[in-house]
Parts: sequence; C-alpha cells; structure tokens
Amino acid sequence: MKKLFFATFLLFSIIAGFAQEKEKDYTEAFKLIEVWLDAQKDFECLPGITAIIVKDQEVLWEGAYGLANKEDSVIAEPSTIHSICSISKLFTSVAIMKLYEEGKLRLDDEIHNLLPWYNLNQKYPESMPITVRTLLTHSSGLPRESNFPYWTGPDFPFPSREEIIADLSKQETLYPSSTYFQYSNLGMTLLGEIIEKISGISYDDYITQNIIEPLGLKNTRTELPENLYGKELAYGYSAVDRTLNRDKVDFFQANGVKPAAGFSSNVLDLGKFASWQFRLLDTTTTEILRSSTLKYMQNVHWIDPDWKTTWGLGFWVAKSEDGSKWVGHGGSCPGYRTVLQLNPKTKLAFSVMINASGTNPGKYVQGMNGIMSKVKATSKNDSTLENADDYIGYYSEQPWGSEVYISTWEGKLVAIDLPSDSPANSMTFFKHIKDDTFRRVRDDKELGETLVFERDDDGKVIRIKQHGNYSVKIER
Repeated sequence: MKKLFFATFLLFSIIAGFAQEKEKDYTEAFKLIEVWLDAQKDFECLPGITAIIVKDQEVLWEGAYGLANKEDSVIAEPSTIHSICSISKLFTSVAIMKLYEEGKLRLDDEIHNLLPWYNLNQKYPESMPITVRTLLTHSSGLPRESNFPYWTGPDFPFPSREEIIADLSKQETLYPSSTYFQYSNLGMTLLGEIIEKISGISYDDYITQNIIEPLGLKNTRTELPENLYGKELAYGYSAVDRTLNRDKVDFFQANGVKPAAGFSSNVLDLGKFASWQFRLLDTTTTEILRSSTLKYMQNVHWIDPDWKTTWGLGFWVAKSEDGSKWVGHGGSCPGYRTVLQLNPKTKLAFSVMINASGTNPGKYVQGMNGIMSKVKATSKNDSTLENADDYIGYYSEQPWGSEVYISTWEGKLVAIDLPSDSPANSMTFFKHIKDDTFRRVRDDKELGETLVFERDDDGKVIRIKQHGNYSVKIER
C-alpha cells in the first residue's frame, strides 16, 4: 500500500513538475505587443485599436490604443464597443445549430420548404438544392447581397427585412448550388429568417435569450446602440485618403441584414465567446450546444475547386503555415474592421477591433501570435540583465527606416522594427558580452556583429553603434 501511495505521489509530482516546466512567461512578449500595436496605430493613422488574448478560460492580456472618438478625444478602452459586422454570422450559425440539435430543422432541409415565400429565381435548372448546409458554407450559389446598395455611403441604406423579402423575386442565383464558394450576406440573412420562422419568436429575442444572456455578454447586441454612439460605442472612420486623413463615417444600422452584419460587441465579450467554445470543445456536457456539434461546425464542410478556400458551418476554417487549425470570422462594416480567431488545439484566441476601414485586423492577430510563439517553455525566467532599463527604448532609423524598439527578452536584448507587418520576423536578439557591448545572436545560435550602447557625460544611454553607424535614442 505504501509502495502504491509512493508511486502515485511520484507520478503526480512528475506530472505537476512537467506542467510547471511547460508554463510560459509572456510578460516580455506582451510588452513588445503593446509597443508594436501602439506604433502601428500611429504609422497606419488608425483612430483606435483594441485587442484581447485569451488562453482557454483566462484572459492573458488586453489592451487599447488611440481614440474611440477623435472629435471629442474619447480614449479607446478594451471595453469600447464596435460594429462587429460579419462576426454576427457566428451567432446566427450557433442559433441554427441549436435548432438543429433540437430536431426542429435538418441541415439538408431546402430553403423553399422552410420559407414558403422564398422566390429568388433559380437560373440553373440542373442545380443541386439550396439547403441550410449550403447557406452555412456559402456554397448555395446565391448572390453576395440582397437587391439594395447598402454598402454605399454616405447614408448606407440598409433595407428592412420586408424590403429584402419583397425584392427577392428580382434576383437570381449566381451559380448552381454546391459548385463554388460565394460569400453571401443574403444567405446568412435568410438563415436569420429561418431562425425566426422555426423558433416562433423574433430573431433578436432568440439570439439574446439563447446565446447572449446565457454567456453573460453584457455588451453584445444584435444592433448598434445609438444612445452610446461616440461614447462607449466608437465612431467609425473611413479608409485613409491621399493626405492620410480618415473621415468620420455616418451612423448606420444593418436592419434586415442584421443576421449577417448587424451586431455590436467589444473584445472582452468576444473573449468570453471564445472561452465558451474552448469549454465546449473540452467537455461532454451541453452549454447552449453539445460539444460534438461545435466540433462539427469547426470542421471543414466545403472546399472550393481551387483547393484554397475552406469553410465550416458558419466558421471559416484554415490551416496556418505550421499546420495548425484556426477557426473564426472577420468583420468589415462602414468605419469598422474586426476579427475573432481561435486555435482549438492550443486554446489560444485573439480578437482585434479597429474603428476604421481599409485596414486588416487579421495581421495584428498574426503579429501577436508570432511574438508569443518566440517565448520558450520555462517554469521561470531567472535570467537577468544588469542595467536593462538603460537600454530599453526607441531608436531612430531615419532616413533608412522609421524606428527600432529595444527591450529585454529572456536575459538578452531584442530589437523590433517599427512599423512592421510581421513583427516576429523582425525580432533580432543580442547577447550581453560586457559593459555596454552586446553581440547579435544568429539563427544558428552563433554570435554575430556587435551592438554598443553609448552614454553621455551623465551616464544616460543616448545612441547605439552597429556596423560603425549610429541610431539615436528617441524620448517618448
């Protein structure tokens, strides 16, 4: 019995020690992420950017930079609300799959059987049926939009659901069903109509009662809260013009298109939405959906003939360069760009929201994940660097480049270019040699050229010397 107890204790000790050994300290990575996002905000003339990083049920980091409202100098916060536009489709898809689980519809149900008033012209007599499944995978052959110019400014005339239904007969299919991927806001709008018809309550009430409230998403709505516009709800701004200016975009509501593009939220709520998915993927209990249903949604259900476009049920599903699976959705509405991306294996999730058009929030997810991927698995970073604070800061690279930021990294120094679309690829590491002299650590771990910090008469670092040339430290 004692031997069994000792063996069990030893096993748990090994497991605990292994778990502790594999923990990562992201403190220095988050510092670089903060510096990088703040710099990108300036160099790309973004009004504001908010972001969150979630690991399973824990918020690892959250941040916000810039302004939610330039006119009144309202500071952006992680709690700042944005239009999340097409991320709305994830909520619509979850609602459809809840009705599917309850046996109230089938994925292969045809649209005209669920919506008797559906009368969009099928241009291809040989077409496969348009079903719930093809609407979820954007392979239905339906046109991208309903018959209204609602992406056209300055007023963005989003139609009511009644107007969309009345004009369906004036539209026709773009392709035969189950032939090509064609992203379709119209298709998702019709799924919203199916939710309302099958559930017997309004789309807004169904989403609120069955998803938003159970998950405690206190700042997620099926519309934009106009009473908070310019305060908790960020103003949206245009893409840059030739003078690098961004104009304020007029307020809008997606109206009848809300199942595809009407929601508002913040990164904190989308972080909770991601944590719910990680919980569900790791259990056999039901929370809104069954675990098996969410896993099914996040598998590939459509591969385009080009073998490049892959889609799940409502989720985009993609394979990164390292072979890992990512799922999620992006959003682009007048004045807003947003994204939610999850890695089901690592249980890391990222959400980024920008109150401007003409930018790419996905590259910020890639950048943050790339920086974090450089962190080694260790129980504790015991490496220290004497006088490290003296070296940390911004250094001018003019006229050849903009700036370089130097910080600490696992007992060494790291330099990162600003701006950079791929910050992890620009990270250069330097090992301390003696005094204020460092040497670059090559990819093969050998040491390269020297980096020397020079000080003024008061002992303050004022510049760095590399390859015989200087970069001056910038005070910020």
